[in-house]
Amino acid sequence: MNKYLGHLIIFILFISLNIQAQVVIDSTRLQTDTLKNQAKLVLQSQGVKKFTSKSPSNFKPDPLKVVWMGAIIPGYGQILNKKYWKLPLVYGGFLGFAYAISMNSSRYSTYTTAYKDINDADPTTNSYISIIPKGYTIDNYGGISGYTKILKSAQDNYRRYRDLSIIMSIGYYAITLVDAYVDAQLYNFDISPDLSLRFEPTLIDKTYGMSNSFGIQCRLSIK
Repeated sequence: MNKYLGHLIIFILFISLNIQAQVVIDSTRLQTDTLKNQAKLVLQSQGVKKFTSKSPSNFKPDPLKVVWMGAIIPGYGQILNKKYWKLPLVYGGFLGFAYAISMNSSRYSTYTTAYKDINDADPTTNSYISIIPKGYTIDNYGGISGYTKILKSAQDNYRRYRDLSIIMSIGYYAITLVDAYVDAQLYNFDISPDLSLRFEPTLIDKTYGMSNSFGIQCRLSIK
């Protein structure tokens, strides 16, 4: 009898402590809510607007306008999207391709002229001699026939390099337009991760004839 009476007293104390804790928590929440409401009323009375930590932007670029303006003025699509940090990449790429096209075109023109001069009968057209490195002669390249083949090979190579540079620059130009279009379409798309992992108590419903029991659950919240 004393054993059961002791258990009953412990149970009553446990229930009373839980009730007191709940009352304290509810009282604290009530005081917090009251303070928040009072602060909100004070701010509203003073004409202070409410600001959120993450207010949505009303700016939304027009994808078609971005593409058309980017096609007319390289890099202007990135400006309309307010992606200014991409401008050095865009213009740096265009400058690189412009240099490659200019260099390969100049060398192609040089070797084309030299190849024509070495094959004509005019002795005054000897530009092929001026491109020979200092200290070397035509004999170092296998004579006239061997040097002619070298000039023809260099001419073909630099023409191919020039054409490849032009094709790659056009492809890069298209990539900048696609980049501007995608940025405009996904401008307001929220990609910020908001993951939270919490452990909290839970009540496990009875199954297969077992009584209800307490446990701990893991909750993963994904925005």
